[in-house]
Amino acid sequence: MSGREDGALRFNILGPLEGWLGGTRLRLGGAIQERVLTTLLLEPGRVVPVSRLVQAAWDDDPPATAPHQIRKAVADLRRRLPDGGGVILTDGPGYRAVLDEGELDLTEFDTHLREAGRAAAEDQLPAAVDALRRALALWRGSVLGGVGGALIEAAGTALEERRLAAAERYFELRLGLGEAGDLVVDLRNLIAQQPLRESLRGHLMLALYRTGQQAAALEEYQRVRDLLLEELGIDPGPRLSGLYEAILREAPELAAPGFEAPSAPVPPPRPAPGEPAPRGDWSRTPCTLPYDLSDFSGRQRELDELLTCVKGGAERGGRHGGLVAIDGMGGSGKTSLAVRAAHQVAGDFPDGQLYLDLRGFTPGESPVSPATALDALLRALGTPDERIPDDVEGRAALWRSALAARRLLLLFDNATDVGQVLPLLPAAPSCLVLVTSRARLVDLDGADWLSIGPMSHVDSTLLIREILGAARVSAEPEATCELVHLCGRLPLALRIVAARLRNRPRWTVEYLVDRLRDETRRLEELSAGDRSVAATLHLSYQAMDERHRAAFRVLGLHPGADLDVYVAGALLGVAAREAEDVLERLLDVHLLQQPDIGYYRFHDLVRTFAQSQGSAATEEEDAVAVRRLLDYCVTVSETACELLFPGRKRRLTGIAVYEGERPALAEEAEAGRWLEREHGGLIAAVSLAYRCGLDRHAVWLTRNVVFWLNSRGQFEEFRDVGRIAVAAARRLEDVALLSVSLSNLGVACWKLGDFDEGLAVAREGRDVAVRLGDQHTEAHGESTIGLLLTVVGRYADALPHLERALELERALDIPWSEAQTLTNLSTLYAQWGRYEEAADAARRALTLHRGLRDRDNHVMALTDLAFALAGLERYEEAETALRQARALCDVSSPAGDVALTLALSAEVAERLGAGEEASEFAANALELAGASRSPTRQAKVENLVGGLYRRRGEAERALALHTHAHELASAIRYRAEEARALLGAADAAEALGETGRAREHRAAEEELRASMG
Repeated sequence: MSGREDGALRFNILGPLEGWLGGTRLRLGGAIQERVLTTLLLEPGRVVPVSRLVQAAWDDDPPATAPHQIRKAVADLRRRLPDGGGVILTDGPGYRAVLDEGELDLTEFDTHLREAGRAAAEDQLPAAVDALRRALALWRGSVLGGVGGALIEAAGTALEERRLAAAERYFELRLGLGEAGDLVVDLRNLIAQQPLRESLRGHLMLALYRTGQQAAALEEYQRVRDLLLEELGIDPGPRLSGLYEAILREAPELAAPGFEAPSAPVPPPRPAPGEPAPRGDWSRTPCTLPYDLSDFSGRQRELDELLTCVKGGAERGGRHGGLVAIDGMGGSGKTSLAVRAAHQVAGDFPDGQLYLDLRGFTPGESPVSPATALDALLRALGTPDERIPDDVEGRAALWRSALAARRLLLLFDNATDVGQVLPLLPAAPSCLVLVTSRARLVDLDGADWLSIGPMSHVDSTLLIREILGAARVSAEPEATCELVHLCGRLPLALRIVAARLRNRPRWTVEYLVDRLRDETRRLEELSAGDRSVAATLHLSYQAMDERHRAAFRVLGLHPGADLDVYVAGALLGVAAREAEDVLERLLDVHLLQQPDIGYYRFHDLVRTFAQSQGSAATEEEDAVAVRRLLDYCVTVSETACELLFPGRKRRLTGIAVYEGERPALAEEAEAGRWLEREHGGLIAAVSLAYRCGLDRHAVWLTRNVVFWLNSRGQFEEFRDVGRIAVAAARRLEDVALLSVSLSNLGVACWKLGDFDEGLAVAREGRDVAVRLGDQHTEAHGESTIGLLLTVVGRYADALPHLERALELERALDIPWSEAQTLTNLSTLYAQWGRYEEAADAARRALTLHRGLRDRDNHVMALTDLAFALAGLERYEEAETALRQARALCDVSSPAGDVALTLALSAEVAERLGAGEEASEFAANALELAGASRSPTRQAKVENLVGGLYRRRGEAERALALHTHAHELASAIRYRAEEARALLGAADAAEALGETGRAREHRAAEEELRASMG
């Protein structure tokens, strides 16, 4: 029986964190353990990546060992909790909390809210009130007592918003049941915490009024009005204002138990599209343009381009004429742009400016027919009813005749297609016609086209600043930047979030950003009143035929940024040409973007919308499409890797070869270009495969993509997908795949300086390979273990592993792997001070490289030889090797490797008297090392360049570099470079006259050397 079964386990996070087993409170550890556990409990049942736990524990300033400390914290929590391994599970790239019903107050809160919703829907108001009362009683304060850090605080703020919404509903229902006096005190207490919450203030006003306190109710309105004016410079909303007016006139409906606060006063009816509003003599100069937005911001480039088109049309068609079609995705601001341009040139059209909404994409309405549109336009010119023909042709002829001698500006908004617009076009060359549409009206002959996409980042920020105010934007520049990104720089989305923040002054920008980070709820968040990004996109979606709607939804399953015709063909199960036709159709209606010829991209919000269109009925079809896509990814990446990395062992994947159309990869250069373009999508496909339970695909796709990531120095991505592959192999219970995956992950850990994890996974992978008799993987594991032991300073322990790896690689005749191990051996001997043996190992590696196509490892073999020769003070020979290494490097070479080659080149050049050249090498080395994202490379480079500055007498610069190198090396236990940094810092400190500091560094270096043996 587990400890979890011995008593009732219970966690409470709606307040300070508590853990209980029966009546005994559990000791959960320190602040890190509490933050980790709270973050997991905030998302019960969902995988929380280690990176998110790091952010929760340390905000934006984590230590270098943060992931390791997270794992230690999880291990500690598992020891402290009954059945801890069953409560906190390792799952893929992170952890998840698994709890039974009743073991978490947050899930109980959600349950009560659902009960209340069902009861209210069934008109069982007392039951709904009781459920809400039980939900609100669970709250004891803010999550983690308000000391949980930024990430947990943001989640706590979201929960607080849900609590307030539940409280508002609770009081609303009680008012609906006829209660009043009992509510006043509770409402006043809650309003004291949330003074700007208008709904709560309205409930209090109504409760006071119903208890005969009309004056007090009116006073509450004045109090919140003054507060809103002082804090935000705005008046109360129409709902509260309507309630105030109803109380003033003692409206009889206020006494009804089911009272609904009155809405804002209803404005007078708007004129029909194109009909003149009653203001002046419309028969002479009609103007029905919508008002120009006072906070219109950005889009200056597009506005200039539009006005240029207008001018160009005038030059071609007459003094003032032209036809300009503006297209873009829903919510991109086409209408606002067209209206702004129309107002700017309105003075050139003294006979009038007419606006007509063709309602091509208007919720709940059919597009305006040409006949109806022409009728409205003729009436706007003052045409009597009896003169308007009944047929379209007659109306069109009369319309063209009426405009023959006039200079009018016509703005036709929201057109569905060319057929809707053509009958409305005037024959007069002096008229200007602006048309907006979500589709490209390519058949609109004689038109200038202007396609608008998302706003620029600068313009997006300007728009938010204009609506929200400069102070709030300036206070949170980083959060505002992320807000712009999450909104996809779409004007509609930006206006919605800015309005929400303006109407919620207690919300920070970071709080809203955290709500938007959850992609599953993002579209829900991007709605305000009648405005909604999802509703806008849905209109474009519904306007397509069923074939294209289905294709749009399936293409949304692609996890990467860009897709080409082959990827689309794999998803849709069609030939590349047919897939291209579908992609082009979606491009025409702006549901796709085209970043480059042959490539297509979803706007982030459009992708989210596409993924929301799935249903239970389409799940099986989606699963088939995803498998086709992953078969394609594995097959093509296998082909690319065979061309680029010919020395790697070929293995049977057990995955069906994709038989559809594939890109023709016949040469190494083609394979390199394909992987350069597609590796981001392949990484995303690994995660997709793991989420869908296609573990074999996850493992083999990872094996292919990590070869590329390693060659390009993208080590964090290498480690992330490596961990997913290990988790997939474990879930698959395939020890052979586990061995390969562990072996690869060990390499990523070495590159990133995570030596503890690297040694653990390399040893496990080696041991599994031995049990399976897989000598190829065994050799790779031994080589990795030897390398990792080298960097932690255990040279005597490392040597047997490297020798065993060489023995296996020679027996198996795999020169590509043997050459890599020889460079590892050369590194070991050089750090051990055995330079002749280091040079011999490097030369043997170079001999093998003559028959290999492995440029990056060839560069490292030459650099290793140069290190050995420099150690022997044979600098001219070292320079020869380094010159050859530099000649092999280009922009695609791993930045950390090139930095190391250049840093050693600087030292050797200085020794040979080429001081200016040495300075250039050193500067470039430091720049590349900083960009390499490899702490092992950066520490070594900074020590080398620090030594150069020290010998030049630039002790301050040397000390700074050695100090930083020591910080990097000690954080990852890179003992060789840690010792070198201490010695260099001691020499630099001594040169600066800091003898005490120098003695401390030397003592620490001697102690470290002794521990290394």
